[in-house]
Amino acid sequence: MKFRLLRFAIPLLAIGVLCSPGQSVAERVTLKQQGNAVEVTIGGKFFTTYHFDPKIAKAYLQPLRTANGVVVTRGYPVMETIPAGHEHDRGFEPHQRPLYFAHGDINGYNFWAEGLYSKYYPPTTPSNFGRMVFRKLEEVRSGASSGLIRASFDLVGPDGKTFAREDQSFTFSGGKETRMVDCIFVLHALDKPVKFGDTKEGTFAVRVAPELEATNGTMTNSEGGQGEAQVWGKRANWVNVDGTIDGQKVGIAVFDSPKSFRHPTYWHARGYGLLAANVFGLSYFLNDPKQDGSYTIPPGQSITFSYRVFIHEGDSRQAKVAEEYGEYSKHP
Repeated sequence: MKFRLLRFAIPLLAIGVLCSPGQSVAERVTLKQQGNAVEVTIGGKFFTTYHFDPKIAKAYLQPLRTANGVVVTRGYPVMETIPAGHEHDRGFEPHQRPLYFAHGDINGYNFWAEGLYSKYYPPTTPSNFGRMVFRKLEEVRSGASSGLIRASFDLVGPDGKTFAREDQSFTFSGGKETRMVDCIFVLHALDKPVKFGDTKEGTFAVRVAPELEATNGTMTNSEGGQGEAQVWGKRANWVNVDGTIDGQKVGIAVFDSPKSFRHPTYWHARGYGLLAANVFGLSYFLNDPKQDGSYTIPPGQSITFSYRVFIHEGDSRQAKVAEEYGEYSKHP
């Protein structure tokens, strides 16, 4: 199957992979399309799958694994109903998939939550749900030290009309001890402005495994904050959570690129397992209704968001997360 190059060029970042302080020699990355998904293996080991079925409201990666195969993200939802006993569990949040990009107010439409689960939401949840509608895989490339997926989507309102375009790029890499995903999202306004509203519900998100939630794991950020009280609503270069899963000490960090829109980002990071970078929800994060973090993309223009997900063994210090970010920031 042949793929056309996207409108923007993303390097495979092999130099960054080989030079990272905690990273061993990069292993081969193999990508294989299976229907509406692309499977990713690194060093012959299954790492994750990129899901883009047009029937779902947004594309996502699920699951994410360590180099030793430990799953560090939640195991659901790939379902149409909520399991018994979870109907009113705020921490369940069925729309929070393992890794995804979405926002709760784009031109007034809710892309964060999903209409599929509307009957489980409280009455205050905005019900004008938008959808990311898959257009095509622009490129799928395996490689000796990294692999690349590029895909394009239409942003569609409840009326079924397209008002924006989104390009997604994922570069996968890893060695014997780590796994990395470099994520780039480009939002294009078409012939009309596109407004990202001020809401805490967004934007680039990872939902971790239950073993890494606050009751079991440890959350830290680049500014020395620990736990939700010191991380939520604060600006930071990165946030890391770590804990013990299946007897192994593991962790996952999200890096905000210096090239990303409004870097350094604020964090919608919750003790129940959500790590979300959000540069728009200022009135919530600063607890000041006079603040307005919204942003409007003029017609024909775009904004770019860039992140790295770093999956490691040990806690944040043992994995040298701060040093890893330092290297990443030199070559984002």
